[in-house]
Amino acid sequence: MEVVKKNSNNNLLSKIATNNGHGENSPYFDGWKAYDANPFNLQRNPGGVIQMGLAENQLCFDLIQKWVEGNANASICTPQGSTDFKETAIFQDYHGLPEFRAAIANFMSQVRGNRVKFDPARIVMSGGATGAHETVAFCLANPGEAFLVPTPYYPGFDRDLRWRTGVELVPVVCESSNNFKITREALETAYDNAILANIKVKGLLITNPSNPLGTFLDKDTLKDLVSFINEKNIHLVCDEIYAGTVTSGDDFVSIAEVIQEEPTCNLDLIHIVYSLSKDMGFPGFRVGIIYSYNDNVVNIARKMSSFGLVSTQTQHMLASMLSDNKFVENFISESRVRLANRHDMFTRGLSQVGIGSLESNAGLFIWMDLRRFLKEPTFESEITFWKIIINEIKLNVSPGQSFHCSEPGWYRVCFANMDDETTMIALRRIKTFVLKSKKLEIKTTRQMWQSNQHLRLSSRRLDDMLTPHRMSPHSPLASPLVRAQT
Repeated sequence: MEVVKKNSNNNLLSKIATNNGHGENSPYFDGWKAYDANPFNLQRNPGGVIQMGLAENQLCFDLIQKWVEGNANASICTPQGSTDFKETAIFQDYHGLPEFRAAIANFMSQVRGNRVKFDPARIVMSGGATGAHETVAFCLANPGEAFLVPTPYYPGFDRDLRWRTGVELVPVVCESSNNFKITREALETAYDNAILANIKVKGLLITNPSNPLGTFLDKDTLKDLVSFINEKNIHLVCDEIYAGTVTSGDDFVSIAEVIQEEPTCNLDLIHIVYSLSKDMGFPGFRVGIIYSYNDNVVNIARKMSSFGLVSTQTQHMLASMLSDNKFVENFISESRVRLANRHDMFTRGLSQVGIGSLESNAGLFIWMDLRRFLKEPTFESEITFWKIIINEIKLNVSPGQSFHCSEPGWYRVCFANMDDETTMIALRRIKTFVLKSKKLEIKTTRQMWQSNQHLRLSSRRLDDMLTPHRMSPHSPLASPLVRAQT
C-alpha cells in the first residue's frame, strides 16, 4: 500500500508557532548561520569564519576552573558533595533554594560596588534573560500594547518581548551626532507617535550598559528617565545584564541606586532584569533574574517562572560559588582588567588602519564605525559590505540595521569570546583587507590621474598651437585635480 505524503503546510499548527516572531530572518542570525557552515579553527579550519557576533565572556574561565577544582563539595556529582544529592534532586519549590537567592542578591550588590543592597525575597528565577524579559512583558502588558526602546537595541528583544506575548516595541530613535544618547525629546517624540498610532505605551525598556553600544547611562540621564516614566505613569524595565563588564566599575550607576535618591518615584514602576550569562560567562546555565520593586509583579512572575526554572543542581553549585566573597571580589576585579585589556588591544588594532568606534568602556563588544567603506549611505550598502566581511574577510560581525540603528554603516563586533591568538588573526584579516582596499583605491586614483593627465597634455598641445603665447587653462599646474593630489 502506497503511503501518500500530505503537503507540508502550517494549517494544522498554531499561528504563534508558525509566524516569523523568532526573528531568524535577521542578518544578526544569518551571520551565525554563516559561521556554523564554516567555523574557524586554528588547526582544522584556519580559513574559516571567526565568530565575532556572539557576546560571550570567555576571558576568566581559568579562575572558574580553579575554584571548581578547589571546591569539589559544591557539586552533588562528586564524592565530596554527594551527601546533598537527594535533597537537591527532589527540591522543586519555584521560589528557589534560599541559599541561591541570597547568593544572587549578594552578587548583584557586589557587582554594583556594594552601593546598593538587594532583597533575596524579591529574587525571581527564570530561564536566562530571555525568559526573564518575556515574563516581565507578560506581567506588564497586554497584546497590542507597547514598550518604548531606545535604538540601537539588542535584536533578540524582538523575539523575547514580542513573539509569544503579542507586545509591540516602539523605537526611540537615538543618533550618532550625540553618541546615541537618550534624550527627553526623543522619548517624547516616540511616545507621542505611539499615541497617534493608537498604541498604548506600558513601559520603557533600557539596557544599561548598552548592547550594542558598550556605553552606560550617567546618573542625570537615569534620573530623567525616572522622571519621564513617573510623569507618563508607565513602567521602567532596566536590563543590567552587563553591569559587571564595566571596566571602570565605580562609574557604573544602577537604577537601584537612582531610585534611592528619588523619594517621589513610584517604586511599583521599577523592574530590573539580570543574569549570569555575561558577567560570569555562564549562558549555558540559563540563570535569569527578575528583580521587581512591585510586590504583585514579584508574586505573578514567580508563578510564571514554573515554565522556566533554573535546575536545583545549578542553583546548588552557584550558591556555593557566589557566597565565596573572596572569590567573587577577585573574579569581578580580574574580569574587568582582562576585558579592558582586550578592548584596548582590539580598538588599537583597528585604529592602526583608520577604523574608529564609539568610545566605550562596558560590554563584550565595540560599536565599529565603517561608514566610509559604504559605496552609498544606505542600508542596502551596509548589507552589501556586511556580506564582504562575512564572505571575504571571514568575520561574523553584526550590521547595525539588525539592531534597528537609524544610520547605516555601524557594526557590532564582539571581542571577548575568543583567545588572544584568534583575536590577532581577526585583526590581521581586517588590516589586510583595509590595506588591500587602499592599494586598489590608490591604483584606481593613479590610473584616473594618468588618464586625465594624458588628456590635459593633449589639450595643452592643441591649445598651444592655437594660442602659443598664453598658458593653457588646462595646464596641470592650474588644475584643481592636480592640487588635490599634492
